[in-house]
Amino acid sequence: MDKRPLGVFDSGIGGLTVVRELLRLLPEEELVYYGDVARLPYGNKSKETVTRFSREIIDFLVAKDVKAIVVACNTASALALPELEGTLPVPVVGVIEAGASAAAQRSRSGKVGVIATASTVRSGAYTRALAARRADLEVSERACPLFVPLVEEGWIDHPVTRAVADEYLAPLEGHGLDTLILGCTHYPLLKRVIGEKMGADVSLVDSGEETARIVVDLLDAQGLRAPAGNAPVHALYLSDLPAAFQGTAERFLGRPLPPVEVVTVQGG
Repeated sequence: MDKRPLGVFDSGIGGLTVVRELLRLLPEEELVYYGDVARLPYGNKSKETVTRFSREIIDFLVAKDVKAIVVACNTASALALPELEGTLPVPVVGVIEAGASAAAQRSRSGKVGVIATASTVRSGAYTRALAARRADLEVSERACPLFVPLVEEGWIDHPVTRAVADEYLAPLEGHGLDTLILGCTHYPLLKRVIGEKMGADVSLVDSGEETARIVVDLLDAQGLRAPAGNAPVHALYLSDLPAAFQGTAERFLGRPLPPVEVVTVQGG
């Protein structure tokens, strides 16, 4: 039994979709979340920059005495995690392996799509993770960088968002996909728009949901679960407080927010 909190971070507030699933599956766990709103999006930045930002945030979370860290950012999971995970003092879970595992199990036709930020697509991380699980898979990836700022702006079901989705997703329609990985934690907020464009026959994989299940298994395996009856007090830190934050963040989280504190990590 371990009452220390779980640390979670993302480039913005999209990682709150992962937090939502963690709260559902692990209601007795205390969570400390950091959203690097001031420096988003990560998806158009270099590997070196994303790794530096991730290191700074991880150091901040470790200083909060977290017992494990969830990298709730596909770009950071793809670019930074391979370099950092061997150097970290606590267990760390990324979102890419979880999403790839679920998609490989779910696909019937063997044709899987991935939508993600430009950096995640360039990294090839999802293609490698999928191939490691099923060599027969045919993977089609598509960068959708504008989805992140649209979601952060709160334009969840806006005509502009639908127009952008039409433009991004049209090239995937002829690939015979039966499974599509939402390869960014912001994208689950656009499930309705994406699902309507792709059609009912395409299963959407929310890597946040899958990541939360892996965290449950990790805590159980390492004896890190909080004791029964624990009353957690959650903390939410941001590097900036955008004007539309409250409403958008509560849509991500699906419940009222804990108190928010603006903190600039070292080097920010």
